[in-house]
Amino acid sequence: MSDNFTALRDALPQILDGMGITLLLTLGGASLALVVAVALGLLARFDNVLVRGTARVFIEFFRGTSLVVQLFWLFFVLPRFGVELPALAVGIAALGLNYGAYGAEVVRGSINSVPQGQWEATTALSLSRTQRMWRIIFPQAWALMIPSLTNLLIQLLKGTAIVSIIAMADLTFMLGKLRQDTDTFFAYSVGLILYFVLAYILTLGMNAMEVRAKHKLGRGQSLRDVLSFRSLKASAGKGENQ
Repeated sequence: MSDNFTALRDALPQILDGMGITLLLTLGGASLALVVAVALGLLARFDNVLVRGTARVFIEFFRGTSLVVQLFWLFFVLPRFGVELPALAVGIAALGLNYGAYGAEVVRGSINSVPQGQWEATTALSLSRTQRMWRIIFPQAWALMIPSLTNLLIQLLKGTAIVSIIAMADLTFMLGKLRQDTDTFFAYSVGLILYFVLAYILTLGMNAMEVRAKHKLGRGQSLRDVLSFRSLKASAGKGENQ
């Protein structure tokens, strides 16, 4: 076992480089996915059949085809049309388009979940369609969609592991090299721990974003209160007074 830890220590710089690639793919893919999700989620609600239909086709196509095949197509087929992208850009594009299609349904469903009374209020205030969406409806839908987007973000993080098939030296690729110097149990146990740590950090960040979004709507505590545990102190104080 000591030999395994020695090999891990020697491989640590390469593993950290792999984690950096994984984080770049996750953050880049998530940023693109968010843009795609919001755009398609809004377009899928248009009254115009052509616009709504185009959005539906895009969503169903990227949800209904394999992420691996999309990655291969972008990496191996696209150059035949004269468009050759770096492997990192291909990974970000594949992840962003695929998970963005799933996110579009989250966006559309969350907007539809905003109470009807809010829509009627915006009509009564004579707000334009754009004002109605961005000033009243979308902020409420944003708070509703964050938990589902958190799940997609974690799925996207784990989905980055497939980029090693286009020769990207991400975390999974480096764990494969570590397995050659140690053994399968040790190398992939280290992998489980590292992916869990990354996923938990992302979850904490998204939870903070949800608290902030709800507080801006007048629901729940502010992020500062949550982080300072003021509620716990207040509850403790009330308990002592009783």
